[in-house]
Amino acid sequence: MKLSSLLMLSLTAGALLAGCGKNETAPAAQSAAAPAAPAVPAKIVIGLDDNFPPMGFRNEKNELVGFDIDLAKEAARRLGIEVEFKPIDWSAKEAELNGKRVDALWNGLTITEERRKNIGFTSAYMENHQIIVVPAASTIKTKAELAGKVIGIQDGSSAVDAVQKDPVAASFKELKKFGDNVTALMDLTTGRLDAVVLDEVVGRYYTAKKPNDYAVLDDHFGTEEYGVGTRKDDTALLAKLQQAMDEMKADGSAARISTDWFGKNIIK
Repeated sequence: MKLSSLLMLSLTAGALLAGCGKNETAPAAQSAAAPAAPAVPAKIVIGLDDNFPPMGFRNEKNELVGFDIDLAKEAARRLGIEVEFKPIDWSAKEAELNGKRVDALWNGLTITEERRKNIGFTSAYMENHQIIVVPAASTIKTKAELAGKVIGIQDGSSAVDAVQKDPVAASFKELKKFGDNVTALMDLTTGRLDAVVLDEVVGRYYTAKKPNDYAVLDDHFGTEEYGVGTRKDDTALLAKLQQAMDEMKADGSAARISTDWFGKNIIK
């Protein structure tokens, strides 16, 4: 009886140990079988202002086209990922990005220290100025002569920061904000504004098309740089976009796209 009892106890203990072993190893087996999350998604959504020519805008067929769009398409092709362009309210771009409604901002996005707090940036790929556009017949010739005038500007743009940091802004009669630069320029043409401050790439695009309507002052509100923005914690995507941009600069692809849109290479 004692031998039988000992045998039964031994078999029971063995079964219990075997059971414990299975419970301990099961999670590890399940964990090993789970696929790792991809560092960069197969598709990214790029947020843009679709009324910001020549960087991003709609052509006569209502297609999204532009310099930045062509750059982004080439970068996506090199990375082997799909890209979707999503028009957003540019004044709410950081909320769109960090709310994960878009994965990147690529549309004449100015690099600033304030924006770096909430956005991860690639290195600069283009230099820009905040220029002053006036009607062709205007008597305004300098920045100082904007005193007492009504100035138009795009809400949420880096032009707002550049102008408000300048002492001359305190002398304006009004700084009127618009949803986009196109509407501001229309108000300039109809006489509701005395001047518009906007990105040089956009301003030159419009003034070149209508040289009899607009003039650009020699004075401006400073120099800035454009970069591509991602969420700060999305370091894998940021690194891949940087890699693609570096390759495009090195092999001349970025210069070719620039020449297609501006007639010369303005890539930084």
